[in-house]
Amino acid sequence: MRSALSEGRQALSTADVPVGALVVDTRGNIIASNHNRREADRDPTAHAEILAIRAAAAAVGSWRLDGLTVVVTLEPCTMCAGALVLARVSTVVYGAADPKAGAAGSLYDVLRDRRLNHQPEVIGGVLADRCSDLLQEFFAAQRAE
Repeated sequence: MRSALSEGRQALSTADVPVGALVVDTRGNIIASNHNRREADRDPTAHAEILAIRAAAAAVGSWRLDGLTVVVTLEPCTMCAGALVLARVSTVVYGAADPKAGAAGSLYDVLRDRRLNHQPEVIGGVLADRCSDLLQEFFAAQRAE
């Protein structure tokens, strides 16, 4: 999660919300990483998770990311949760909960929805305070401008 936080901080240079995501193999090797780039790319789908799973799929040569773990600083939204399910990611680890848009148990629970064809293991709250602090500092600075 510390590496995901570091990745998320890179979004600050483009005024993007500082969310970072990593795709990690079973030995802990980082296969891919990225951060939010919606503002930088002018792309509403350029969330950290989407960009990281795209890069991971290219790296492993398959859209199926079974056996891999996604680590993200903020609970995935519905779009990202859907993409994680479709990519067959084995585990999703997130830091801060997102009560306004989270789809891993806060607002929705897409990742554990038994009606879907895949349910990754979900581990939430990892370094949650540090992840939340980064987001709160960003939004406080945005309000001050």
